[in-house]
Amino acid sequence: MKKLSLPPGTRDFLPQEVRSRNRLIQIIRNNFELFGFSPIETPSFENLSTLLGKYGGESDQLIFKIINSGDFLKKQKYKFEHLSQLGLESGQKFIEEQLNFRSFLVEISEKALRYDLTIPLSRYVAMHRDKIHFPFKRYQIQNVWRADNPQKDRFREFCQCDADIIGSKSLWQEIELIQLYDKIFSDINLPVIIKINHREIISGLADIAKIKDYWRDFIISLDKWDKIGSHNVWKEMIRRGIPPENLKKIQGVFNIDGNFEEKLNKLSAIILSSEKGKKGVEELRFFLKIIKKVCLDWVDLQFQISLVRGLNYYTGIIFEVNPKGIYLNSIGGGGRYDNLTGIFGLPNISGVGISLGLDRIHLAKKMMNPKSEDHTPLRVLFLHFGEEESLYANRLISKLRKKVIPAELYPKAEKVKKQFQYAIKQKIAFVISVGKKEIVKNKIRIKDMSKTTEEVEYDCIEDFIKEITL
Repeated sequence: MKKLSLPPGTRDFLPQEVRSRNRLIQIIRNNFELFGFSPIETPSFENLSTLLGKYGGESDQLIFKIINSGDFLKKQKYKFEHLSQLGLESGQKFIEEQLNFRSFLVEISEKALRYDLTIPLSRYVAMHRDKIHFPFKRYQIQNVWRADNPQKDRFREFCQCDADIIGSKSLWQEIELIQLYDKIFSDINLPVIIKINHREIISGLADIAKIKDYWRDFIISLDKWDKIGSHNVWKEMIRRGIPPENLKKIQGVFNIDGNFEEKLNKLSAIILSSEKGKKGVEELRFFLKIIKKVCLDWVDLQFQISLVRGLNYYTGIIFEVNPKGIYLNSIGGGGRYDNLTGIFGLPNISGVGISLGLDRIHLAKKMMNPKSEDHTPLRVLFLHFGEEESLYANRLISKLRKKVIPAELYPKAEKVKKQFQYAIKQKIAFVISVGKKEIVKNKIRIKDMSKTTEEVEYDCIEDFIKEITL
């Protein structure tokens, strides 16, 4: 028999892990609601045309395509059956046409698993423009899929928690999103650094270096700054064909030191010749002026000139979140995107949003405190002694459940030792015994599983409820 396995980049979650993840989701959801965001959901797969060409770089190759249903290959078989009759040259040309990626892909696949939640949001807004009010504040907590190379903290299926504001160009929205980050990570008790930059600053640097023709290669390489280091980034840019003499014009910019404000001041003097760059600096100045006056309790903000956020659709201020004190890829990110809905027929609508990676946040919490145990909810188990006793216990279980105290009856009358072993393995907090003697005396016996003492006798279930809910 073949050994059971999961597809690489996917995971099963045990009950304790699911409870831990659900607590994180609840904290995030509560804060999204607190800041005025409303929930939506979109399908797990979209039309392939909705997703292709929207992310930039090599992202199209990382989209999970869904093969059309039906007997497609059998239907196409006739195309290849008579190649020998076409002759060598014509047959070769026919094969090349069929193997053209885009044309072949369109024929075999019309749908794909969603790559992120932002493009589906833009499609959603364009389709439902008459049913929503702008600015539209939405949150979404759903899985996404990427055909990436699986690694320790890089999965092919993972959960994203997004909050976006569509229909407002005000920079106060960026301020609010930073405050939202601050509140969420404070409640999660996870120290983080939020790196900040502006895409127009990157565009301005490309203008100064006169490398606009190499924009895609420039962005792809620069996005690897934290992963492979500055030296290797410059080497990759040159390898991609960017002239080294052009790169020298901006190379020193990325070594600017100081705090957020000092870096901005130094950059401002360098980027004066670029209108795009100046706009980026001015918006960051406003952002910094306001953010210094609002109350941030938890996050540490840093200006990082090399930050680009590899996705194509960003146009303004961008964010990236990393946990403090541990080595882990980013656990969140986002930024401003203008006119993304325009590709779906709704032009001139600006948006800004943030995303939190639930899986990496959960992993970060584990890495910071590896000995911590997942919280087990208080549970009560009634021992099973027989039909009469179980009916009596069932009435008590109903009373506990009405008070939102999880309670259950062991499924069958077995040795008491075996029933207690089940309680230990399930980390059940209290075990209640109601035998014939207890029914006659109208009493119940309760064992606190966290203690080694004997069972304690109670007159009624209400006394026990009062004691554990104080």
